[in-house]
Amino acid sequence: MEKTLLDIIIGRRRTHSVPTMAVCHPCNEPTLRAVVEAARRRIVDPLLIGPAAQLKNLAAEIDVDVSNLPVIDTRSIAESAARAVQLCREGEADALMKGSLHTDELMREVVRKRSGLRTRRRMSHVYIVQAPNPPHVLLITDAGLNIESYLDEKVDIVQNAIDLARILGIGDPRVALLSAVETVHSNIASTVDAAALCKMAERGQIEHGVLDGPLAIDNVLSQEAARIKGIDSQVAGRADILVAPDLEAGNIVAKQLILLTGADAAGVVLGASVPIAVPSRAESPSGRLAACAVAGLYPRGTEPCHEEVQS
Repeated sequence: MEKTLLDIIIGRRRTHSVPTMAVCHPCNEPTLRAVVEAARRRIVDPLLIGPAAQLKNLAAEIDVDVSNLPVIDTRSIAESAARAVQLCREGEADALMKGSLHTDELMREVVRKRSGLRTRRRMSHVYIVQAPNPPHVLLITDAGLNIESYLDEKVDIVQNAIDLARILGIGDPRVALLSAVETVHSNIASTVDAAALCKMAERGQIEHGVLDGPLAIDNVLSQEAARIKGIDSQVAGRADILVAPDLEAGNIVAKQLILLTGADAAGVVLGASVPIAVPSRAESPSGRLAACAVAGLYPRGTEPCHEEVQS
């Protein structure tokens, strides 16, 4: 039987310890069901942060048992976000998960200079997708956090994805730098950035990945398309990581792939001092569990710094 995305992620755990996950404002059915199931399967030990009475009522309404899960009572979404981030910062939790709040409401607390979870890395979003044809794990970035990224930020975005790919067992992952064309044009910024990123990888400024770009999406997904266009590439048709030129393109590519092929997917934010699961409202139950499972394999980052390293 083919392994699910959840099976693949759990299979990469480095230790048998169960990480504690701060679940921020889990006041909707998909999140609460997912964390109860994650606790039952010993994927994570959830620590629920939200209005206790509302959580109790929701659990009764959807018939799930939360009596054995710790709850930190809060009065608002803003308080839930601040408290969840504080617990991660102080080492009381190993990972963070978004519940029934918008991503920007949680990330506002995550990126605070003095009380957030910043490191020297730029934070970025990665979709981990179990692509069906051919069957393999594919990472797509940035599809949910950085609206428009410049070259220095793209270095961290690429490195975050490479590091995660290696933890998932993909040694020296092939990284496709997406654009609309395969040649460098000075009036298409993504092609210039792609060329610079490839050279930076050659000089060791990006490590442990095989980069190529600019590449259009047809060349990335099809070796035949690359052959017809005369593109000689180690990455074309065999990419492990797709790096989008901006958030809009990344989000469209990821969600098209997920919805049109039925691929399973988990969304995470990397580059903070803990991994952050950020399931979309339409994410499948198995995708939510897979996002939880990332906490069990991704190591805690460096201590959050107080320097103004991110805008």
